[in-house]
Amino acid sequence: MQSIILAAGMGKRLKELTNNNTKSMVKVNGMTMIERMLCQLDKVELSKIVVVVGYKGKELIDFISTLGINTPIEYVENEIYDKTNNIYSLYMARDYLLKEDTLLLESDLIFEDSVLNQIIEDPYPSLALVAKYESWMDGTVVTLDEENNIKSFLGKKDFKYEDIKSYFKTVNIYKFSKEFSTTHYVPFLEAYSKALGNNEYYEQVLKVITLLDRPDIKATILGDDSWYEIDDIQDLDIAESIFTTSTEDKLKRIQSRYGGYWRYPHLIDFCYLVNPFYPPRKLQDEIKANFERLICDYPSGMGVNSLLAAKYFGLKKEHVVVGNGAAEIIKSLMERLPGKIGMALPTFEEYPNRKRSDEIVPYYPNKNNYSYTAEDLMDFYVDKDISILLLINPDNPSGNYIKKVDILKVAEWAENREITFIVDESFVDFAEEENATLLNEEVLNSYPDLVVIKSISKSFGVPGLRLGVLASLNAELINFMKNDIAIWNINSFGEFYMQIFEKYKSDYEEAMRKFKDVRREYIEELSTVKNVRVVPSQANYLMCEVVGKHTAKEVTEKLLDQYDLLIKDLSSKNGFDGEYIRIAVKRPEENNKLVAALKEILD
Repeated sequence: MQSIILAAGMGKRLKELTNNNTKSMVKVNGMTMIERMLCQLDKVELSKIVVVVGYKGKELIDFISTLGINTPIEYVENEIYDKTNNIYSLYMARDYLLKEDTLLLESDLIFEDSVLNQIIEDPYPSLALVAKYESWMDGTVVTLDEENNIKSFLGKKDFKYEDIKSYFKTVNIYKFSKEFSTTHYVPFLEAYSKALGNNEYYEQVLKVITLLDRPDIKATILGDDSWYEIDDIQDLDIAESIFTTSTEDKLKRIQSRYGGYWRYPHLIDFCYLVNPFYPPRKLQDEIKANFERLICDYPSGMGVNSLLAAKYFGLKKEHVVVGNGAAEIIKSLMERLPGKIGMALPTFEEYPNRKRSDEIVPYYPNKNNYSYTAEDLMDFYVDKDISILLLINPDNPSGNYIKKVDILKVAEWAENREITFIVDESFVDFAEEENATLLNEEVLNSYPDLVVIKSISKSFGVPGLRLGVLASLNAELINFMKNDIAIWNINSFGEFYMQIFEKYKSDYEEAMRKFKDVRREYIEELSTVKNVRVVPSQANYLMCEVVGKHTAKEVTEKLLDQYDLLIKDLSSKNGFDGEYIRIAVKRPEENNKLVAALKEILD
């Protein structure tokens, strides 16, 4: 068996990275794609490797000559690479296809060794390697029958998003037997090129072949093995995080993205915190049904969106600010409020990050669960010089919860001292206490210096919509923030969600009941894991202490590297003494995966 690599393209979408190099010479984590691929092919005992060159062909040939590849390498030149597509490159190498069985690869691929082994070891003589279609993929897809026969090759014109569950993306690695190339592929390749020209893709020939009664090519479906096709700098960024040789570096790269994990289809995110049982399918379908209108229309301004949020929470619109996520509200609020701020640490870092260190008066709970009470806060700050007091309830990451009646005592205490009291209740709906929210006109009227913040992302499970709410009777603060925040800070999808979500209140209440049952079961299961101490929590996450020989960092890295599970390592957060992690509460099947993985690592 031989291999043909198509490496003639210019790689324009990689911009300056291909000004002086071919696309295949772009480095992924310090190694060029062509070097990695050639080294992998060098291990599988091929008779030869044929490389079709074009753009910067001499530079590529010179570079390959330095790599010390043992398998003989031959070259075919596509001199009109700038006027043709890869069908012409393969046409130039067609005589090789007729000589022996061939592995066909595109040079912009990066993959694990097991990917190559799968197609080589599959006994069927002619195969297309495919993977289940994911949202990040682009290019040719196929449909298969129950025996993995390829029913059709679909280009962009034929692609229908409503059918994606039945689609498989071509990995652009093929195995052609000598017989298949002789009787099927090369004759059709020559005919297709003569009839339709050279500005096409070689998959078009396969598309025609699959229309035959006996096309003699099947698909082999890739499992969880990693691969990536690199067309632009975003692809390169993703590929470097997937194929880094350092687990520490992989974790750092993924964490630095702060989301967007749909580009990692096998990753289960226990780091970011959302409601796993909401929104309901019907609500999502209602948004989908209005998608075309919403994407083409401007959203309303702050006035209308404040009214929508106020209506849902039973507030007056003049007391409400809607943010592009709670993060936008926190930024504006922290910049507006002068003076020193008291807060329990460790906590959600978006708040302390918005203040200078000398403006923060920290309270460090002295209990091993990092729990504290309303009395603890009032006793500590009674003689402290602060103009703002922050309470996140339940707190993040500890899950510590203070009951509503006690929070109102702090609110009164703060009023008497002319202290602005900020309560972030983004996770309060997860608490066992009923009707725990402070988003209530009676409460706001009783405590004019109270500021209540709620992230709609967390409990309502819609972080992609970026919605947050602030409520206060402080008219000066509200007016400042409404002027400080952009008039169109909320997009049409977020506005439409606020327009309709009141209809789904009963679904929300049912989701919360289900969540609390699952959390109880989850805590019980985690408590059976050796070397883990589970801290009581009333939020949609659990803080756990890692005891024994392992560190929080080691556990976090192993979960990501070996199980594709992403959790939060808390060891670097201000206020911790010990090895702590934070894990989200998700659906039972996902929770069970994490518990099983922790047992394997820590038992």
